[in-house]
Amino acid sequence: MSDSPFGFGLPPEEPEDGDEGKKKDQESGGGQGPANPFGFGLPGAGGFGGPGADNPLAAMFGSLNPTDLGAAFQQLGQMLSYEGGPVNWDMAKQIARQTVAQGTPDGVKDASVGASERSAVQEAVRLADLWLDDVTSLPSGAGTTVAWSRAEWVEATLPAWQELVDPVAERVGAAMGDVLPEEMQAMAGPLIGMMRSMGGAMFGTQIGQAVGVLAGEVVGSTDIGLPLGPSGKAALLPANVEAFGRDLSVAQDEVRLYLALREAAHQRLFTHVPWLRSHLFGAVDGYARGIKVDTAKLEDVVGQFDPQNPEQLQDALQQGMFQPEDTPEQKAALARLETALALVEGWVDAVVHAAAKPRLSSADALRETLRRRRATGGPAEQTFATLIGLELRPRRLRDASRLWASLTDARGVDGRDALWHHPDMLPTATDLDDPDGFVHREQMDFSELDKMLGEAAGKPDLRKKADDEAAGETDDGGETKGDGTE
Repeated sequence: MSDSPFGFGLPPEEPEDGDEGKKKDQESGGGQGPANPFGFGLPGAGGFGGPGADNPLAAMFGSLNPTDLGAAFQQLGQMLSYEGGPVNWDMAKQIARQTVAQGTPDGVKDASVGASERSAVQEAVRLADLWLDDVTSLPSGAGTTVAWSRAEWVEATLPAWQELVDPVAERVGAAMGDVLPEEMQAMAGPLIGMMRSMGGAMFGTQIGQAVGVLAGEVVGSTDIGLPLGPSGKAALLPANVEAFGRDLSVAQDEVRLYLALREAAHQRLFTHVPWLRSHLFGAVDGYARGIKVDTAKLEDVVGQFDPQNPEQLQDALQQGMFQPEDTPEQKAALARLETALALVEGWVDAVVHAAAKPRLSSADALRETLRRRRATGGPAEQTFATLIGLELRPRRLRDASRLWASLTDARGVDGRDALWHHPDMLPTATDLDDPDGFVHREQMDFSELDKMLGEAAGKPDLRKKADDEAAGETDDGGETKGDGTE
């Protein structure tokens, strides 16, 4: 797991062209550079590249060029005057876009998607859906297919990131207001408000950086097993698809098609299992609300907080102030979340392999590449761990994939996919430890479930009614007569 599980870390190092960037800043009177997540392009000894370069806020109080002083304090004022939710999402979006504009470490810059790339993605998803029809009973879930640039991915997925991260950030904001005695909170109101604004800015900074970096790695809208994009919209990022397959010795068309299979399979699941999205996001929320704040450490920070040294708050947040509660409830929440994500990814892995294996010679190699990416802590897993403090365990994903494949052999495609009808029918964490035991367990009598659902909805059990009528004609009164039921 990341050393800073909630994303509070130092900004990334200045890019190699930092000297050129500083020169441009000097010529323009202090512009914003992509290496500066807070947007303070301050030249001079206290600016980026000089002493204190690792801390964007420290530069505010160093040796400032007088021409930059007004703009610097104006932007600081915007940060401190933020009165929205627990995360400054405007700042997160700005920083994510700036990070994307820098390009990836291999020097590839973001660019608009061309017509030929868009057409190739649409054709790949169309063909992928045809192949998936043979291996799953769930119909296509991709109402539309899009090819996104990295910047477009940021714009499209930020609402989902907000839903994922806000529960954690709310814990931080609540703790900031609770550390002072009630009689002191009124007097310390402005200070607490400032700290909350700074906390929102810091969350926004780190989330923006993480999402911006992730935009340079993901190949679609469902890479972390969650529906980050709009419902029913299958998406691939052509630039990242090309980068993914660059060193694989596999034809680019096959790489694109295999990744399209994964995206289309996710879309089928999230579109036709209506409870799944809320189940997953609810599990994230339940886990996040079990995060414990070290109030003793936070009290020390509040007592020593210096408005002219606001970076000390970030330093404190960085030093293990937040950790999951070691309670049965929190362990259960973690197991519920890990299991749900593993089941989603395992089902997609099994279904895609069944569709690709007979048709793509590279299916095994591509499948193993993706599995190794997960096992070595790929960018999606690392970012997920950074933002909500959860590390996906690859062992669970492999177990889930094997379980779904075994279910296909034992019960067929329809029997396997029928388990998605209700969350209570899905395998549990214990079942992932013993997939064969779950597969060969006696199947539930679905007629009894239908009967209970019908009675709950106030509808008569038609089969029971017919049986009762037949019994009344052949004998002199059954137990079902006169019991007051209809």
